[in-house]
Amino acid sequence: MSKSKVLLIYTGGTIGMMQDVKTGQLKPFDFKHLTEQIPELNKFDIVLSSVSFEKPIDSSDMQPSVWIEIAKLIEKNYDKVDGFVILHGSDTMSFTASALSFMLENLSKPVILTGSQLPIGTIRTDGKENLITAIEIAASKEKKKSIVSEVCIYFEFQLYRGNRTHKFNAEQFQAFQTSNYPVLAEAGVNLKYNKAALKKANTKKLKIHTSLNPNIAILKVFPGITPNVVEAIVNAKGLKGIILETFGSGNASTQKWFIDSIKKAIDKGIVVLNVTQCNAGKVEQGKYATSAAFKKIGVIGGADITSEAAVAKLMFVLGSSSSKKEIEKSLKTDLRGEITV
Repeated sequence: MSKSKVLLIYTGGTIGMMQDVKTGQLKPFDFKHLTEQIPELNKFDIVLSSVSFEKPIDSSDMQPSVWIEIAKLIEKNYDKVDGFVILHGSDTMSFTASALSFMLENLSKPVILTGSQLPIGTIRTDGKENLITAIEIAASKEKKKSIVSEVCIYFEFQLYRGNRTHKFNAEQFQAFQTSNYPVLAEAGVNLKYNKAALKKANTKKLKIHTSLNPNIAILKVFPGITPNVVEAIVNAKGLKGIILETFGSGNASTQKWFIDSIKKAIDKGIVVLNVTQCNAGKVEQGKYATSAAFKKIGVIGGADITSEAAVAKLMFVLGSSSSKKEIEKSLKTDLRGEITV
C-alpha cells in the first residue's frame, strides 16, 4: 500500500515564527528544516513535501490575490498529492478558508488550514499538535478514498468546516467556533469523524475560480448610526456589493432615511446581502416588522452565513457573473455547505 502524500503550504503567521537569538524578535523559520522543530513528523508513514511563500505574510495583510496564489498552488499539485495543509495566521484564517471553499469547485481531497496562538519555537506552543493532527487528517483515507474532501480549519483538537467558522478568541488556544454547524471531527485518543456532517467527495474534475471582485463593503448597523455614515458607504466609488450586518434575525432601523438609502443602493445595481451580527442563528427577513421593508426593496437574506463567508462568497459571486438574477440565485443557494437551506 502506497504512502499518503501531503503538501504543506506555508503562507505566514504565528505558527512559523522563531525567536531570533540576537534581537529577540519573531521571524519566519525555514520550513525545509521543519523536522528539526517537530521531530515527531519523522514518525509519520506519510510523504511530506512543503512550499513556502517567498515572503511570508502576516494574515492581517491577507488579500484576494494571495487566495488566488494558494488556489493555483493547489491546482498545480492536485494530482501529485493526497491532501494539503495550509499554515496560516489565525486572524484571517476563516476568510481564507471560506474563499478557498468557493474557489475550489469539485474538491475531492482535504485542504486543511491550521496555525497557532503561540509560535512553534516556544515551549508551550499549540502549533505542534495543530500541525501534526492537521497532517494526519489530510492523509487519512478509508477504502482508498480521503475521509475529508472539503476546505477545513483544524485548531485545538477540533476540525471545522472552513466556511462556517469565525475566530472568537484571541487569548485561548480554542480560537474558533462554528455556531451554526457541527464539528467535523474531534481529536482525542482517537480521531473521531462526524461522517454525517462531512461533505461527500466530488467525482468531477477540480475546477478553480480566480475571478474575485473585492469592490464590496460591510455596513454594520448600530443604534445612532447617522445618514452621513450610511451615505458614505452607499456612494463609495465602484462599489458592487454591501454586506449589511443587522441585529438578531435580520433587523435594522425602520427610519425612512435608512430604508431609502439602502433602496437607492439597490436601484444603482449594488447587491445588498443581509447577515446577522449574532454568532448563532440566522436572518429571517419579514419575521419582524423591522426587517419586512428589506424584503420589499430587494435586500437578499443571508440565512445563517457568517460574515467571513459572506465576504468571500460575495467577492466570488460578483466575480463570476454580472447578471443580477444569477447573483441573487447564487447568494441564496448553498454552494459549498456555507448556509443551511
